[in-house]
Amino acid sequence: MQMRELGRSGLKVSAIGLGCMGMSFSYATKLSREEGVALIRAAVERGVTFFDTAEVYGPFANEEVVGEALRPFRDQVAIATKFGFDINFETGEIDAVLSRPEHIRLAVEGSLKALASRQSTSSTSRRWSGETPRQSAPTHNSIQDLAKN
Repeated sequence: MQMRELGRSGLKVSAIGLGCMGMSFSYATKLSREEGVALIRAAVERGVTFFDTAEVYGPFANEEVVGEALRPFRDQVAIATKFGFDINFETGEIDAVLSRPEHIRLAVEGSLKALASRQSTSSTSRRWSGETPRQSAPTHNSIQDLAKN
């Protein structure tokens, strides 16, 4: 499998990644948890080291499958996850785009819990609501503080 460097980070990942959304969200036929875990592990066996998921796929259900599947390989793979929606975690309904620092903290903490990991390789905003500047100190600090914990 060919590898690629992501940006200037020094992080190298497989040239082919696996977007995991369709395993539990969006498409008509969802995979069972066991099928999703097996598919992700088969990808690892074939050299895939980059996996993409998001809090909104479930919410958090997709991240739970990804976390379970990649647990034995966590030090060998990169997981990218996204946040940015105001999700009612009881019903799964999406109300709006939301990028306030306090919500970012909740979303990233929820993702890390679902992934059963102390860190994701990348946590990025899927959508930006506009009420908080992208490079604002509170928003940047929310993500930086989580990275330290």
